[in-house]
Amino acid sequence: MVPPQGNFPDFLLQLSDDLGSSVALAAQTPSNQLAAGIEQLPASVGTQRRLRALADGAPDARQDLAKDLHSYFDTCLSEWWPKIQAQAAADRALRAETLLRGGTDGLLATLGSRWRWEAPTLHIPCAGTSDIEVPLCGRGLVLVPSYFGGPALMYRPEASTVLVYPMHVGEPAIGSADALGPLLGRTRAAVLAATRHPANTTTIAERVGVSLPSASQHTTVLRNAGLITTTRTGGAVLHTLSPLGQALLHGDSTRR
Repeated sequence: MVPPQGNFPDFLLQLSDDLGSSVALAAQTPSNQLAAGIEQLPASVGTQRRLRALADGAPDARQDLAKDLHSYFDTCLSEWWPKIQAQAAADRALRAETLLRGGTDGLLATLGSRWRWEAPTLHIPCAGTSDIEVPLCGRGLVLVPSYFGGPALMYRPEASTVLVYPMHVGEPAIGSADALGPLLGRTRAAVLAATRHPANTTTIAERVGVSLPSASQHTTVLRNAGLITTTRTGGAVLHTLSPLGQALLHGDSTRR
């Protein structure tokens, strides 16, 4: 039901806080919405017997959908889920910081590297097709970060439009035990402590009371030592504690 290119059924995109609720909502989708979603699939896919039964709203097909979604998660995603959740949290913090400092214009202008925000329309380029245009006309826009891809758009007649966008994955930490040597020092320890709550370099400089170049230098050392991670979106950055940084900051000698 999720082809390599093109649309996928809207009922697979459920806005819920956990997997169980999302799967239950998908399985409870009204029959007319199930049929509409399946009808938009390529003919070679949409005509499969199991999908036709689901399009008809058959109870057994709904149960199979729920089982298949749980099975897919268990076999393909569960191992990655903690990492995905951590990256999503970092992305949300970055978006919140961007919204706070740059307003709605700053947030929408930095969602994608090639996306264009020309108020009141967000232009999203798509390979092989014309740009997707997302007009903001007072209906509201729900932003959903995706670890694996995007964009995807879902219009809802009675609710806000949903836009799935590719989240920006933090840079992998590099370094070794030798890189921990520069951490000795009060200023760098204060910079590490300042990232208890995700922040950009400017905010960290303000929290610690140092210059922006100094804060940038310290965050670079901390990132190379594997103590923080940095997420970048255009010219905006967000620094967050890594698990190792949390352990060091909290004095947990049992974690490595």
